Amino acid sequence: MRTCDVVIVGLGGIGSAAAAHLAARGVRVLGLDRFPIAHDRGSSHGQTRLIRLAYFEHPDYVPLLRRAYELWRDLEARTGRRLLVESGLLTAGPCAGPVIAGTLASATRHGLDVERLSAVEAGRRWPVFTLPEAWTVVHERQAGYLFVDHCVAAHAAAAEAAGATLETDAQVRDWRAHGHGVVVTTDRGEIAADRLVLTPGPWAAGLLQLPAVGLTVLRKSLFWYRPAQSVQPAFAAGALPCFAFDAPTGFFYGFPALDDRGVKVAEHSGGESVGDPLAVNRGVDEAEQRRIEAITTAHLPTLGTHRADHAVCLYTMSSDHHFVVGLHPRHDRVAIAAGFSGHGFKFASVMGAALADLAITGTTALPIGFLSPQRFC
Repeated sequence: MRTCDVVIVGLGGIGSAAAAHLAARGVRVLGLDRFPIAHDRGSSHGQTRLIRLAYFEHPDYVPLLRRAYELWRDLEARTGRRLLVESGLLTAGPCAGPVIAGTLASATRHGLDVERLSAVEAGRRWPVFTLPEAWTVVHERQAGYLFVDHCVAAHAAAAEAAGATLETDAQVRDWRAHGHGVVVTTDRGEIAADRLVLTPGPWAAGLLQLPAVGLTVLRKSLFWYRPAQSVQPAFAAGALPCFAFDAPTGFFYGFPALDDRGVKVAEHSGGESVGDPLAVNRGVDEAEQRRIEAITTAHLPTLGTHRADHAVCLYTMSSDHHFVVGLHPRHDRVAIAAGFSGHGFKFASVMGAALADLAITGTTALPIGFLSPQRFC
């Protein structure tokens, strides 16, 4: 039977980060994934992910985000890759709605640098936006985007450079506590380890062995629209900030044009439930496209509706839409990270550090207590 210090199951955004942090601390790491590094079958692909500090979901995320920014910059320095761009983020919606109210509450509590604008003021500064006069706009300068695929590849490269073994095309079937450690069963045989880190993304429900943690997988679509040549400069990176609209029909977000595909737009709300992550429909859903184009026509009217590309990714939702991170309630040698609910990738750098702490010492100084799986038990 093969042996190592720590087995990591799943090498997406969170798992690759955990591998990098553990290997950097001299731990013998074996990372396993059924797909290649930076694959497009789960939740860590599709060109970009938003990163922001003024977190409307809960102000307790802000200290983690501050550390995440530091760790992303550290990874850039160590790997020589550009991973995080502070392009700014324009968030618009009703002042009393959860998005604007939550953003301003986090900014006030943590003293964050945000600018509150009227819809008219925002339209003057960025003429591509057409926003209802009743909406409030918040501009966060430090917000921006991560190059998601590059981030995963950078963490994986850092892990391997520090001595980790990463194996793809390896399917994990089960795991069990054994003596003072764990045994992981794969399609290549069994592996014994002192500790186990579970970061299986959409496959978490079948691997966590925690039925009380109800997880739902949702299918999400990403759309790219190529603006007409005459207006392309207004939508280019450096001119257009990232944007988010808390609209009556849902919560939508997008990014400036980073390549010839144009502006990426997606809906954070909604989504179709997925029974089998391997069998998800990756074609274009016309109803989803109509919802996206209704938003862009209303609020980015000069963008047009020339769809240049499309992709599908998966959200793994917890019942309260907050992450599930901590030691397994029944196995203190198993650390878990799941249920990132469509807003977790920006935290990958700091979650990797937290999981490394948990795997080595069983505790962490990072403020993740509010994310503990114990809240479901």
